[in-house]
Amino acid sequence: MLNYLRSIVQEVNAARDLQSALNIIVQRVKSVMVTEVCSAYLRDGQGNFVLMATDGLNQSSVGQVTLALGEGLVGYVAQREEPINLEQATAHPKYQYFEATGEERYSSFMGVPIIHQRQVLGVLVVQQVERRRFDEGEEAFLVTMSAQLAGVIAHAEATGALKVMGQKARSARFKGVAGSPGVAIGRAVVMSPAADLRSVPFRACTDVDAELAFFNRCLASARNDIKELGKQLEARLNAQEQALFDAYLSMLDDASLGGEVVERIRNGMGAAYAWSEVILEHERNFSSMNDAYLRERAADIRDLGRRVLAYLQESTQKSRVFPENAILLGEELTASMLGEVPKERLAGMVSVQGSSNSHVAILARAMGIPTVMGAVDMPFTQLEGRELIVDGYRGNVYCDPREDLRQHFEAICAEEQELVKGLEALKDLPCETTDKHRVPLWVNTGLMADVVRSLERGAEGVGLYRTEIPFLLRERFPSEEEQRLTYREQLEAFAPKTVTMRTLDIGGDKSLPYFPIDEENPFLGWRGIRVTLDHPEIFLAQVRAMLKASEGLNNMRIMLPMISSVGELDASKALIYRAHQELVEEGYQIEVPPIGVMIEVPAAVYQARELAARSDFLSVGSNDLTQYLLAVDRNNPQVADLYQAFHPAVLRALHQIVRDGHSQGASVGICGELAGDPAAAVLLMAMGYDVLSMNATNLPKVKKVIRSITLEQAEDLLDQVMVQEDVEAVLQCLDKGLESAGLSRLVSGPPTDLTE
Repeated sequence: MLNYLRSIVQEVNAARDLQSALNIIVQRVKSVMVTEVCSAYLRDGQGNFVLMATDGLNQSSVGQVTLALGEGLVGYVAQREEPINLEQATAHPKYQYFEATGEERYSSFMGVPIIHQRQVLGVLVVQQVERRRFDEGEEAFLVTMSAQLAGVIAHAEATGALKVMGQKARSARFKGVAGSPGVAIGRAVVMSPAADLRSVPFRACTDVDAELAFFNRCLASARNDIKELGKQLEARLNAQEQALFDAYLSMLDDASLGGEVVERIRNGMGAAYAWSEVILEHERNFSSMNDAYLRERAADIRDLGRRVLAYLQESTQKSRVFPENAILLGEELTASMLGEVPKERLAGMVSVQGSSNSHVAILARAMGIPTVMGAVDMPFTQLEGRELIVDGYRGNVYCDPREDLRQHFEAICAEEQELVKGLEALKDLPCETTDKHRVPLWVNTGLMADVVRSLERGAEGVGLYRTEIPFLLRERFPSEEEQRLTYREQLEAFAPKTVTMRTLDIGGDKSLPYFPIDEENPFLGWRGIRVTLDHPEIFLAQVRAMLKASEGLNNMRIMLPMISSVGELDASKALIYRAHQELVEEGYQIEVPPIGVMIEVPAAVYQARELAARSDFLSVGSNDLTQYLLAVDRNNPQVADLYQAFHPAVLRALHQIVRDGHSQGASVGICGELAGDPAAAVLLMAMGYDVLSMNATNLPKVKKVIRSITLEQAEDLLDQVMVQEDVEAVLQCLDKGLESAGLSRLVSGPPTDLTE
C-alpha cells in the first residue's frame, strides 16, 4: 500500500488544479482498493458538503448533491470527525438516498473525514455493491490518503479565493500566527531568495514583445554559461556525461521548455513566473515517474531552471521600486530582506514560515511593524501588488478586502495612533505603581537603530544586547577590534545606564552563513554557550572585545546563554577571568563586570538557587523557557497555538526562579518577550522581578499599566492567577482583574474583527 500511496501523492502534487487532483484521487483510490465507487465531498462556504468528484456514481450529480453537517452518512462522518465503516449502509439510521447519484445498488460504505488544522474540509468515500467490511489496512490507507489530501484542499481553497486574470476579485482571509501587534494596510511586495523557483511572484506582462525579447536574452545568457561550463569540464568528463550539457541546451530550444514559456508570455504572464511554472510542472512530472533514471532527471530540470531564473530575476531586482505602505510577503522573511526596503515605506510583514517567536518576528516587534507569521496556506507568490490588511493582533491577513472591512481596520489604525500619542507623555516619568513601588524598564537591543528608539521611549538600561547581530551581518567572524568598536558604540550610547551583553548565541533558529550548524533538532543541539565553550578562541576574543569596550565606562554586564549546569557556568567564568587577567597584564584599566546567567532550560529552573549563588544576576529568557517547558518548537506554525506563555507551568516556573534567585542575594530580571506584554508585566512585578526588559515599542504601554495599578492589586491578581489550571482560565482571570482596574484597553488588541 505504501508504494501506491507514494505514487498517488506524486500524481496529486503534479496536478494543475484542485479538480484535477480530486479526479486523480477518486480514480486511483478506486483502483487500488478494488472498489466500485470512490467519491470526494468538500465543505462549501455555508458549511455543507458537496459531491465534487466521483468514479462510480453518476457524473451528472457532481456539484449537485449537497449534505449538511450530520445529514446522511457523509454528513455523519464529518460530524463525528472519524471514519465510519459499514457492511450494509442502508441499515444505518443516518443513511440517506440521493436518486441523482445512482447509489441505490451499493451496500458497503466507508467514509473518512478530510481534516486540516482541526477543521473538517471534506469526506472521502468508497462504496461497493456486495456486502464487504473493509479491513483495518484498507481503512488505514484511506485515512492516510485523506490526510495527504487535506493540505492540497486547504491550499486550493485559499488560492481559489484569489483573483485570476480577467476575473473579479473577492475578499479572502488567510490565518496565521500573531507575530507583532498592530494593523497595516498596504500593497503586497513578494520577497524571494535568488533563483528560488517556488517563490517567484506572479506579475502580469504589459508589453509582450519587450518581455519576449528580455526572455530570449536571458536564455541566450544561460546557453552561453552552459557551453562555457561544458568546455571547462570537457577534459574531466566522459562522452556520456558531456551529453548532459547538450541535453540542457536542447531543453532551452523553442520546441521544448522555451516554447512553453513563450506561449504563456503571449497570454499575459511575466517571464520569470511563466518560467518557474513550466519548470515546476516538468519537475513534478519527472518526479512522479516510475523509472528511476527518469526520476533523477527532475534534479537536472531544477538545476537548469535556477540558472535561467537567476538571469530573469537580476534585471527585476535592480529595477525594483517599493510602494508606499509596502507589506512584505515571503516564504521565510529574513533580516536582510527588511534591509532592502526603505524604512518609511515598510508598513507590515507576512511570513509563510515561522511563528511569533521567530527571530524575524522579534525584530518586527522591536521595529513596531505589524506582522503575521506561519500563514502556511497563503499562496504568497500570487499576491504581488494586491491590497492587503495585516492584523498583527489576531494573526489574520485579508486580501482584496471589502470596503466595510477596510473601514473597520482604518478605524483601528486611527485609534492606535491616538493611544500612542497619549503614551509619549510618559517618557520622563518613573515606572512605579500608584503606591510608589519602582520597576525598572530596560530594553532588548541588537541594532544601532534600536538605541535612539529606546532612549526616546525612556529606557532605563539594556537587559539584553544581542551580540550575535554583528556576526549575522558579516560574511566572516568579526575581528576582536571590529567587535570592540561595535560594543563601545552601544555602551557609550546608554552610559551611565547598564548594558547587559549576552555572549554569542547562535544555533537553534540563528545560524551564521559562514559557520553553518546543520542538525536534525537544532533547538536541542549545539547552540548558545555549548558552541562557545567548544570554541574558546571565539569566546575569548568576544569577551576581550567586551572588556576593552567597557574601559572607563564600567556600565556593562556579561550574560551567558543556554546554561544548563553549574559546570558550564564555572567554565565560562574561568574564561572571562582569564581574558580579564590578560588585558590587565596588557595595561588596560578594567574591572571584572557583573556576570549573570540566562535561565532558559528546565535544568536551569531547578538549579536556579545554585546558579544564583555563583553569579551576580539571573535573567529569564522566557521565549526559550516556554518552548522547552511545553516541548513546542516556537518556529513551527503547526504547533504555534500550543506555544502559550501564560501556561500555568510557565507561570509557576517563573515564580520559582525569582524566589530561588533572591534567596541567594542575586538580582533577577526577565528579558523574554513576555516582559513586554502589559498583562504579563503586572504578574511579573507581583512575583518580585527586579527588572523587566522588552522591545522599545512595548515600553510605554507597560509603563502606563504599571503606573495605573497598586502593588497590592497586582499581588492579589497573581494569587488568583496562580491557582488556575489551564491557559483559558488564566486569561479569563487576568481579563477580569485588569478590566476592574480600568486597564483592559491597554492590555488587549482591538475589538473582535468583522466576520467574513
